[in-house]
Amino acid sequence: MKKNIAWMDDVHLLTVIADHLNKLPDFRKDEPILYWEKEQRNFSVSFQEKIDDSTVRLANEEELPIGEELVLLWGEMKFPVYPRAIVRTKWFDENYSATAIKLGATCTEDSTIFSVWSPTATALKLVLGDNMYALSKREKGVWETEIKGDWHGYPYEFEVSLNGDTQRVNDPYAKGMLANSEKGVVVNFSRSDQVEHEQSRPTVKNLQDAIIYELHVRDATIQQESGIMNRGKFLGLSETGTTTPNGFSTGLSYMKEIGCTHVQLLPINDYARVDELHPDEQYNWGYDPLYFQVPEGSYSVLPDRPIARINELKTMIQAFHREGIAVILDVVFNHVFILEESPFEKLVPGYYFRYQPNGQLSNGTGVGNDIATERKMTRKFILDTIDFMINEYHVDGFRFDLMGAMDIETMKQIQERCNAEDVPMMLLGEGWELPTAIPSDWKATSFNSRKLGGIRFFNDYFRDCLKGNLFNEQDTGYINGEGRFLEKMPNLLSGSSLEEYGEPFVSDVNQMVNYVECHDNHTLWDRLQLTNPDVDESIRKKMHQLATGIVLLSQGVPFIHAGQEWFRSKQGDENSYISGDHINQLDWNKREQEQKNITFLKTLISLRKKYDVFRMTSKQEIRRRFHVIETPQPVFGFTLLGDKDDFSIYINPSNNKYDLHLPSSGKWSIAVTNNSTKRTEQQEIIGEYTFVDAYELVVFQKTRKPASSDLDVVSTEAVY
Repeated sequence: MKKNIAWMDDVHLLTVIADHLNKLPDFRKDEPILYWEKEQRNFSVSFQEKIDDSTVRLANEEELPIGEELVLLWGEMKFPVYPRAIVRTKWFDENYSATAIKLGATCTEDSTIFSVWSPTATALKLVLGDNMYALSKREKGVWETEIKGDWHGYPYEFEVSLNGDTQRVNDPYAKGMLANSEKGVVVNFSRSDQVEHEQSRPTVKNLQDAIIYELHVRDATIQQESGIMNRGKFLGLSETGTTTPNGFSTGLSYMKEIGCTHVQLLPINDYARVDELHPDEQYNWGYDPLYFQVPEGSYSVLPDRPIARINELKTMIQAFHREGIAVILDVVFNHVFILEESPFEKLVPGYYFRYQPNGQLSNGTGVGNDIATERKMTRKFILDTIDFMINEYHVDGFRFDLMGAMDIETMKQIQERCNAEDVPMMLLGEGWELPTAIPSDWKATSFNSRKLGGIRFFNDYFRDCLKGNLFNEQDTGYINGEGRFLEKMPNLLSGSSLEEYGEPFVSDVNQMVNYVECHDNHTLWDRLQLTNPDVDESIRKKMHQLATGIVLLSQGVPFIHAGQEWFRSKQGDENSYISGDHINQLDWNKREQEQKNITFLKTLISLRKKYDVFRMTSKQEIRRRFHVIETPQPVFGFTLLGDKDDFSIYINPSNNKYDLHLPSSGKWSIAVTNNSTKRTEQQEIIGEYTFVDAYELVVFQKTRKPASSDLDVVSTEAVY
């Protein structure tokens, strides 16, 4: 039921709504009066537009005060006046943005300053321990108070009054939480574990040298066979020297062993759907964000101790750093779990989220709400969060979920902040075009990549060309469709950025992330069981190897989903975000069974790391060194011309064997092959003729200078 109310929808506009039992007074007989009790003041209003018998728009001549109790008197009716769409106007952003003011709870041993932004509130109180304190309203809608004493570890929340209602709300800037997000907790970070000096952070010479390995904290260690003590926890990923019962490496030691340079962690900030005190009863990937600056409690061995989970997250990140592995955080700045329960919405209703012109919530993300990253105070929160995670936790990069729903200017400012670090920070995201309520040329999509130099984009074109369209379960691509899309392979392998090989996916090769599998959708193995159910399992494994090999041999940054290297399966579950451990856990038994394929991956990674011709940094260099070779269809071949070594790579997605004419005569060694059984006696080719077997990926290497004992050549002893 509607109630009598007047909404501020612009600085000079009121929308007046009567309840269903009343009609609005006749404007010709009764003049509406807008009254501000605090200053005993009237505002002049005039009729603008009648919507229906119960709704009209009124114009006011003066700018209305925000965060004050106003009443519209009209005839015998009273209408409380509340802000609504005005908070989404340019005027509001310009007049009430407090981008230079530090928000949250700033704690020392002597006192804590509590600052919160809520311009539309009429009163705001702090609930700290058993006490309540009034906050004073400062400039730009910031409320603040300083409480003397040592409050480290104390729970707190706010009581906010606005739009005729009073309710409790947590601080969106909270750094610590009680279990299950009950209340925020004051944290003096000088009394938490101190991260090692910046110089201990791992780095790569160029971000194009990165090899990203994506995993979920719980998935990585929850299986009993992982041999890890703190299974499913931050601390589990800090343990080294762990093995399966049969002595095969697991966890962090395994990740170091395979050679990845970066791990990308699915969201580790506080999220919904998991009872932190009983985490074994639910499961979640983490894309239901609650509090962005708080570590997720279900990953802590002490979820009811806020400082402990902070220290455990720091311990995990430092453990990765000590092993030379950088840490990328998956961040979800595009939506919140439930809008109505979000502290953003409770503190400034209608501001932090996008709306369509008709007043309906924008839902380009498909989860009910879109965060309005383009607004100044939303952008401030995002930048403050990025800055906090870098300074306090020393993370090495960020992966932006549904980055195409974020705006370009926010991404540019994030990049500017990250560029201030002494080590290169990895920024990458999903640059999909989504129907969110901002213009297309504002969106951080791959289509707009030229405006976002240095930010990397997931290449779904690459993924779909290799294994088939994601949204058609029976569709095939190059590796599982006997060479389908052969004509697109030069584009893919050269980094999807050269105009001569087709429409570029991004403007620069340094923006490319190549992948064929990630946490979303079917694993590659499960996909192959759908698209190629009638072929022998050994053939599907060969197809799988082709796809993984192409990812690692293409220009751009390769991205591997944890367990992909041992044919990870989720038992056909296409969207396993809440499906539980039995579906999502890394199967370390499979890691034992597929050691040969893991060795194939390791050999590819080693090759890529040793020779920079596999990770070129400019389109000009690629044009000079990358050349397509004439081959029998559907085989694809290309050569990479290095300073000392040349490579000829052939990929055969068919069940036939083909003769090959190498691009030049000489002594070619086999650097990598997934077909070691038939190559055992032929580790070298003398001359210019050889073959490629069915479903084989083979890399031939030739040194143009005489071989010497110190020449850097990848060993073929461990080739699968």
